[in-house]
Amino acid sequence: MAQRVDIVDDDCEMRNSLGALLTAAGYTTRTYASAESFLQDLDLTTVCIVADVYMPEMNGLELQAELMTRKIHPPIIFMTGLGTVPLAVRSLQAGAVDFIEKPFTSEVMVASVRRAVSIGQSAGRDPEAQEAREIVACLTCRERDVMRLLVDGASNKMAARELGISSRTIENHRASIMEKMNARNLSDVVRVALAAR
Repeated sequence: MAQRVDIVDDDCEMRNSLGALLTAAGYTTRTYASAESFLQDLDLTTVCIVADVYMPEMNGLELQAELMTRKIHPPIIFMTGLGTVPLAVRSLQAGAVDFIEKPFTSEVMVASVRRAVSIGQSAGRDPEAQEAREIVACLTCRERDVMRLLVDGASNKMAARELGISSRTIENHRASIMEKMNARNLSDVVRVALAAR
């Protein structure tokens, strides 16, 4: 039986395209226009939730908090067209598996869902943390300082002021960090940094 992935997004076009994409990838999907409708139809056989962060009424982070209150912990992947580092940090600290910025490619989303399904929200945390620590260990001391500031939401300019170096040097360190982490974007860096902690 195909594993079930639930999609929660107020954008009808996005729901339909994601549903088609993940069905083609071998999953059973159900789509919901709001967090409230998803909660009314909550099914514990769901192996992964893909949810938009910004929705009317209850947003994605509030949905995540409600699931935690109910002690239900399916892996959650957040997507947003208005991603910010602090928002990514909040969602990942609360246990989200990934934070994907729109627009994204089909390959990125399918890979993220496969990863979420394979590690689960709890079963794969230790191996993931070990792998993250190994990746962070490859960074230089200065790169770790830069990474810490960026993960805490500092801009390049703020990080440069904090460390007493130029913004250009911060940009170079940031590029090196992303290359060593094989990161697509800053959300990937945040995810690895939080897992390593």
